[in-house]
Amino acid sequence: MADTVKYKPTDKLRNLVRDNSSLLMVMSRFGISSGFGEKSVDEVCNMHGVDVATFLAVANLISGKDNDHRSLSLSSLIGYLRRAHTYFLDYNLPTIRRRLIEALDCSGSDDVAFLILKFYDEYVTEVRKHMEYEDTVVFTYVDDLLQNRLGSGFTISVFSGKHNHIDVKLKELKDIVISYYPNKCNDMLNSVLFDIINCEQDLASHCNVEDMLFIPAVEELERRVREQGGCETVAPADDSDTSKADILSQREKEIVVCIAKGMSNKEVADALNLSVHTVTTHRRNISNKLQIHSPAGITIYAIVNRLLDLHEIQRMQ
Repeated sequence: MADTVKYKPTDKLRNLVRDNSSLLMVMSRFGISSGFGEKSVDEVCNMHGVDVATFLAVANLISGKDNDHRSLSLSSLIGYLRRAHTYFLDYNLPTIRRRLIEALDCSGSDDVAFLILKFYDEYVTEVRKHMEYEDTVVFTYVDDLLQNRLGSGFTISVFSGKHNHIDVKLKELKDIVISYYPNKCNDMLNSVLFDIINCEQDLASHCNVEDMLFIPAVEELERRVREQGGCETVAPADDSDTSKADILSQREKEIVVCIAKGMSNKEVADALNLSVHTVTTHRRNISNKLQIHSPAGITIYAIVNRLLDLHEIQRMQ
């Protein structure tokens, strides 16, 4: 059973890292460098100008321990989240892409490799949009709250209601590579799969920090600003390929082909003489059956199961 006793300011930082090596990433995102010797968490944070309560809140949460958002500094936490965004967008995700290109056969003769890379690029675009929205809209809104300015037409509940865990599609990509890409003792591909798994876990941890610490802290700040009369401002299943193919009805296979060709729900409905509502229902059922939720993933499935040829897709582009 995991130790749920919280880390304290007087604990030695080296002991925290020894307990959980992922706290090295937490240190980096707070701007804390290594070489701190036997110093306590309090001493190291003070040396680097880091709010101790915020560091401990994140460290305790990521380590599965009791944590408390009530005493953390939102400005310090936003700095941590921004640096995490920079790490993912400018370093980690581009590095994984380069390693994928090296590990896959991207010469043009491997249809699945082409689609895996396409899936990944679409995923990174989605992550970038997600994080840039947080950087420019959500964090700006909180900065205004910290100045006692209450946003109009936006609250943190708007963000939390739409906040999706961006690690899910990376897990899907990993599953697609494992299930559909022939791996002939490819050590390089296995290595990049471990990179993807680590990134998936890091992104899941990042989203948990936002859900469990950032959002509750902002909700409390909103209440305080309202009570103080803050001025209002406008703020911005079976792993077998054959069995998976067989679980789809003929109609669902036809819809998969249409999705792979890039058709919208209305275009699919017109082509198959269905209502848009029926197409939407079919798409939801297809995703649930295959556990694939993106058009790029559906496209890979269609190619692997010979529902259409890659050249049919390329002609559509």
